[in-house]
Amino acid sequence: MSVKSSLKMLLTLSVTFLFAASVFAVSPTLQQIKSKGFVQCGVSQGLPGFSMPDEQGNWSGLDVDMCRALSAAIFGDADKVKYTPLSAKERFVALTSAEIDVLARNTTWTLTRDAKLGLTFAGINYYDGQGFMVRKDSGITSALQLDGASVCVNTGTTTELNMADFFRSNGFSYEPVVFEKADEVRVAYDSGRCDVHTTDRSGLAAQRIRMNNPKEHLVLPETISKEPLGPVVREGDEEWADIVAWTLYAQKEAEEYGLNSGNAGQMRSNPKSNPTVKRLLGVEGNTGEHLGLGNDWAYNVITMIGNYGEMYERHVGANTPLKLTREGSTNDLWTKGGLHYPMPFR
Repeated sequence: MSVKSSLKMLLTLSVTFLFAASVFAVSPTLQQIKSKGFVQCGVSQGLPGFSMPDEQGNWSGLDVDMCRALSAAIFGDADKVKYTPLSAKERFVALTSAEIDVLARNTTWTLTRDAKLGLTFAGINYYDGQGFMVRKDSGITSALQLDGASVCVNTGTTTELNMADFFRSNGFSYEPVVFEKADEVRVAYDSGRCDVHTTDRSGLAAQRIRMNNPKEHLVLPETISKEPLGPVVREGDEEWADIVAWTLYAQKEAEEYGLNSGNAGQMRSNPKSNPTVKRLLGVEGNTGEHLGLGNDWAYNVITMIGNYGEMYERHVGANTPLKLTREGSTNDLWTKGGLHYPMPFR
């Protein structure tokens, strides 16, 4: 064999080895989760509809269900989760320092956070936008009447930056009244320390129901920003990011194909099921192997947590205190005019 042929063979073997290593790489985060027996999930310090503990300390909400879905995918048990309540200021440090495995805390996907802070956003579970809330007796009916207002806001958030952009772009003056915790913002506004409360519109709906007299407050019609909210992981573990992303996609894909927690078992045993449904439920294909999970991972997510629509309606939908109607909104499926578009299960 010539030297040239030997070098060519060596190069081929090296490329093959590197490719195989990348294909069969195992997530160090997943290994640690399996070793300790639970997912450590960073959540808010209490936001109705998204992550909120009851009097017994049991957490529930749209973000909490993201954590529980990961537990179902990994362990076949949705309850192997421990929750770390975090302020907006604390959340990214907790993630990058490995205090938590995943951050599911109404966190906006932005360029700076994605490119500079060592974070990877793994999808969007709620499309939101920032708004303003005022007292009805103030007579204010539009954000364009807020010149000179004092505004309560949560520090360390895109909310604070968007607020500054809004007032500056309109040539308005304002007085920021800043707090570290979301509950402190709500209490300050409710006690009259400021004229206006600003945050994501879903957050305003959640905080409004916690006011002393909710009916006395009005969320103004303007939306001043885009706030795509979703789960976040550390950079450097692409395999773990894939697991988080595809767990969310599985729930959206399930809804698109009519799968839910009640019929997934029947659909799984039906030989006439759509091929995509079969792959989703682990009857065909090897999606679990690709992710380092069992092949029933998505089936467990759907049966234990439900599809995306079930989660939404359970926690923030029209029949909940938040009354965030989904139909025709950005949070509907793409097939119904919304923005939720799951990647193909193939």
